[in-house]
Amino acid sequence: MSTETSKGFLGTLLSLFDIRNVIGSLLTIYGVILLLMGLFGDPEVDKTGGPNANLWAGIVLLVIGGAFIAWGLLKPVVPDAPGADKANEEE
Repeated sequence: MSTETSKGFLGTLLSLFDIRNVIGSLLTIYGVILLLMGLFGDPEVDKTGGPNANLWAGIVLLVIGGAFIAWGLLKPVVPDAPGADKANEEE
């Protein structure tokens, strides 16, 4: 049996609450908020000197948040089985 398919409940929790997923989710949420504000809110181009800062910051946050989430999904944390260290020492 492979370790990725038999990681169990603890492994699923560790994968779900991996710091990369938490950071990626927060950045994605903030990115969506800024993107919507950039699209539908007042662009305030007088303050920024031309570009719509909310729109561009939202796009950048969505890209970075998506990269964090993809990283967490492509390289998941796979915990060792309980007692694996003792079994390796005995062999």
